[in-house]
This record gives sequence, C-alpha cells and structure tokens, in this order.
Amino acid sequence: MRLYILRHGIAEDAAAGQSDESRRLTDEGRGKTRRVLARARQAGVRPAVILTSPYPRAAATAQIAQEALSLAEAPIETERLAPYANVFELWEEIRGYPHVNELMVVGHNPLLGDLAAWLLGARGGAAPMKKSALASIDIPCLSPTPRGTLIWLLTPKSAGS
Repeated sequence: MRLYILRHGIAEDAAAGQSDESRRLTDEGRGKTRRVLARARQAGVRPAVILTSPYPRAAATAQIAQEALSLAEAPIETERLAPYANVFELWEEIRGYPHVNELMVVGHNPLLGDLAAWLLGARGGAAPMKKSALASIDIPCLSPTPRGTLIWLLTPKSAGS
C-alpha cells in the first residue's frame, strides 16, 4: 500500500472561549494546502480512500485534497485521526482497507508524526509533519508491525509556497 500522510493546513488561533477542536483553516492555510496538493497531483497521487479527522481544519484539508486530486469519493471521518488518538488503533483502521493500493490520512500532530516515525522504524518525534506537509510511505505488508519506506516528503516550501 502507498500511504499518504497529510497534515492539516494553518488554522486560526482559538478565540476566547473557542475550543481547539472547532478551529478552522485560514486563507493562507488553504492556499498552501492547494499548492502542495497541486504538486502531488503532478506526481500522480490518486488515493482511493481519504480518512480524515472530524475536526474542521482537518476535514477542510481533506476536502481540498479531494477537489485538488479530482477524486470522486468523499473523505471518511474517523475519531482515530483526532490529535491525540492512538497510533496503533489508527493503524488497525488503515489495515481495514487491504484492497486499496493508495490511501490518504489527514489529521494532526503529534499523531501523524508519530505514525510516520513508527512506520519508518524511527523513534517518536523523528518525523515531524509541518502544516500542509504530505508524506508518501510505501508499506509492502499490512501486518500488525509494519515497516515502510519513505518515498518523498512534500512541504509547502518545497511546493513553492
């Protein structure tokens, strides 16, 4: 499986009394995400499934991915992509798509950085994901203890933002 890990774009600061959960993407966050995904499209990224955190900033990022990559299927929300979810539970959800050659997850740090590090056999925190960054990891076997290979990492800066 080719797994694409996409961190949400820049989000607004929480207003007084506003929960972290409800923060939305800024215009800058949308723009940087679109530029990253335009490059991803040029690279042939075509996930059959997008799983996303239900938080608005991640769900909006997943929607931008669907549009930028011209995908027919809407993103699927899952609590297993909430910011402090469990990497192992997220992996079990990903393993539930064995028929999918390319899958994208959209969410938050620290979860996504921890997922990337774990898949690559690195220590926690070794694979930080910047906002709007997109990683491509090849995972040859969907075993309970996978080992993947980083194919590329695209950041807003490397995409020309």
